Amino acid sequence: MVAGDGSGSLAWKTLSKEEVYSGSVFTVFEKLCEGPGGRKGRFSVLEANDWAVVVPLIRSPGSPEFLMVRQYRHGSDASSLEFPGGLVETGEEPLAAAARELAEETGWVSETIIHAGSVYPNPAIQSNRFHVFLAVDPEPSVERNLDEHEVVDALLVPAASVMDAMGEGEMSHALMATALFLVQRLTRKLGLANLWV
Repeated sequence: MVAGDGSGSLAWKTLSKEEVYSGSVFTVFEKLCEGPGGRKGRFSVLEANDWAVVVPLIRSPGSPEFLMVRQYRHGSDASSLEFPGGLVETGEEPLAAAARELAEETGWVSETIIHAGSVYPNPAIQSNRFHVFLAVDPEPSVERNLDEHEVVDALLVPAASVMDAMGEGEMSHALMATALFLVQRLTRKLGLANLWV
């Protein structure tokens, strides 16, 4: 250990928890907590359903592609090119949510969807998890079924272009960069990486 006394991983005790805001996507709570050594502090926490995203990989010989979606994002006030995904409904398994979002947003379905990893989007203030899945060789199979406020275009993008552009311009969504990393790691483990990088 370079610094500290070893108490950095000790849990803080929640003394009180008060709801301060509730919206359609998340609820904000203010917690009074007591930490190591008796120190107390107030912390804001966003509680929301988990999210699931699916990275659809089409292994076309010589030119593998990702099936992606483009939509306007209100937080950034800009268009975003992303992998399909959304909220995990209450009682729904993340894998089922990933498959559902793929079909709803693109109309494509995959018989092979593999879990690539799960992370906390921002554990400092958020309690939910972000689940990432790889969909291998999906195909157009069903009618799209978008939510009321979703305006989404689905398109195929060369995998090499996604690798080059992730983290810039329309591909600046941090969770999509995380999804790409986790899927890249998974494909290496499965021996599929040479098919798209």
